[in-house]
Amino acid sequence: MKLTKKTHACIRLEKDGRTLVIDPGGFSEEDAAAGADAVLVTHEHPDHFSEDRLRAGLEANPAAELWTLRSVAGQLSAAFPGRVHTVGHGDTFSAAGFDVQVHGELHAVIHPDIPRITNVGYLVDGSLFHPGDALTVPDQPVETLMLPVHAPWSKISEVIDYVREVAPRRAIDIHDALLTDLARPIYDAQIGALGGADHGRLAPGDSRQV
Repeated sequence: MKLTKKTHACIRLEKDGRTLVIDPGGFSEEDAAAGADAVLVTHEHPDHFSEDRLRAGLEANPAAELWTLRSVAGQLSAAFPGRVHTVGHGDTFSAAGFDVQVHGELHAVIHPDIPRITNVGYLVDGSLFHPGDALTVPDQPVETLMLPVHAPWSKISEVIDYVREVAPRRAIDIHDALLTDLARPIYDAQIGALGGADHGRLAPGDSRQV
């Protein structure tokens, strides 16, 4: 499949002429969901879920569908009857020709005083995993890990240990909009040297085959 990185946590996957978009949020491009045949959203935080961007994508393609957890589905299901599907850990489904498995239940801990919300990750075609805002480890091998490299809820040692535990063939950065150019070489060097997997990043708009 063809992977295209969008800004922050959003990615686009293309296969056989169809497009799957994950997490078109408020930090991503305004047209992040445009042209999507299916959209997956991991959780309700605005950097992963922009209602305006998502509505624009669903309205532009009357056949497009959304798979997400209950907190997001409840905001859109009335506007798009029959096109919004609620999923949770352990579910499997087909979206735009991609086979998807759902892993995980909770957002990572930001601070003990902040209640945790639900969060799901998506394993696509048994090879590419997008965890959303969690360090979920699927119970099967992962070829390409979309790596949340920088967040208020993580530190670099946890990111490195996550790569080690998942043990993918490659890790590609996401969740990186707040990571400055000054810090990137440090993250690249340490994750690359200690993670145990091929580590790289794509600029927004760049693509590669995975």
